Amino acid sequence: MQDVTVIEDPAAAEASLDPMRTRLLAELAEPGSATMLAARVGLARQKVNYHLRTLERHGLVELVEERKKGNVTERVLQATAASYVISPTALAAVQPDPSRAPDKLSARWLLALASKLVRDVGLLITASAKARKRVATFAIDGEVRFASAADRAAFAEELAGAVTTLVAKYHDESAAGGRTHRVVVAVHPSVDTPKES
Repeated sequence: MQDVTVIEDPAAAEASLDPMRTRLLAELAEPGSATMLAARVGLARQKVNYHLRTLERHGLVELVEERKKGNVTERVLQATAASYVISPTALAAVQPDPSRAPDKLSARWLLALASKLVRDVGLLITASAKARKRVATFAIDGEVRFASAADRAAFAEELAGAVTTLVAKYHDESAAGGRTHRVVVAVHPSVDTPKES
């Protein structure tokens, strides 16, 4: 089981968004059969089997074991990942595009940029899994509390200057065998999320 899988196929995204299938994916963090799951989710085994076949067809669950019980073969399945992210690629015709909202101070531009980041990293994860290689990435996540809007603006200006200086220092357009990397830095208000008990 992978930690995270990026869903790029529109049909797989649609299959995963069904509320019952989402619940079954969560239940299948540990291997289970349709009979076991039916008792947990309060649905007939046949309906659970229908949903499991759909999830399996889209590569979201996989067979881990078959158990013979008399004349019946019980199929034990497990989710292919602990969590899933739906890539904007799955909605190619309507995926956000930063060039359509070029105001770099707008929340919509940030969201379009974040969407592009999810799409690009998703494609990298998929390709690296096929090549059985790791993706070289780096990220920083933190919080800063500003005393005023003026402080926030000054911070943004100083941060932009520091990043621009670093990019200018290390960017080498003529590097033979070099590989271009994308740098994304974002600042947005923190969102309070309920803590799990």
